[in-house]
Amino acid sequence: MLDISQAYRLLNHGPTVLVTTAHRNQRNIMAAAWNMPLDFDPPKIAIVIDKKTYTRELIEASGSFAINVPCRAQAEMVVRVGASSGRELLGKEADNKFAVFDLPTFAASKIAAPLVTGCVAWLECKLIAEPHIQDTYDLFLAEVVAAHADERVFSDGRWHFEGPNGESYDELRTIHHVAGGNFMAIGEAFKA
Repeated sequence: MLDISQAYRLLNHGPTVLVTTAHRNQRNIMAAAWNMPLDFDPPKIAIVIDKKTYTRELIEASGSFAINVPCRAQAEMVVRVGASSGRELLGKEADNKFAVFDLPTFAASKIAAPLVTGCVAWLECKLIAEPHIQDTYDLFLAEVVAAHADERVFSDGRWHFEGPNGESYDELRTIHHVAGGNFMAIGEAFKA
């Protein structure tokens, strides 16, 4: 588990994320590109979730969600998840995106939403109810209650995509949606 004081750094570079939710026996996952850290102590995030999404329905019902930060190796899965509707699967044999896309998950430590295996960071979030901005701007605020990261690429409070022995973790670089299913992977880190 990551020190909660470092949670904002997991989103500070603007990655595309996967939002997972769960309420009772329903689960869903969606891709989202409009998200950002909002505060440090306690850590908070902001994310845009459209009114029409099944994910939003489950977030409002459960009061929690997870932010999963996918990597370059998962880009095709991110596109598939983002181009499908969880609501359209209800009542079908495979009634959720996790089953349809065979997405392995593991349990979060403080919320019900599943965490997606293979991502490079995970934020467990509790909704801060702000009905006016949710309804008017589709903007959701949440407090981060737990944060986790793949130590190969995030440790000591910073992202790094080269290992201690010079090995490259290019497939673990975070991705950034730039429109029309096109992405860029985060580039080389440098200090000014």
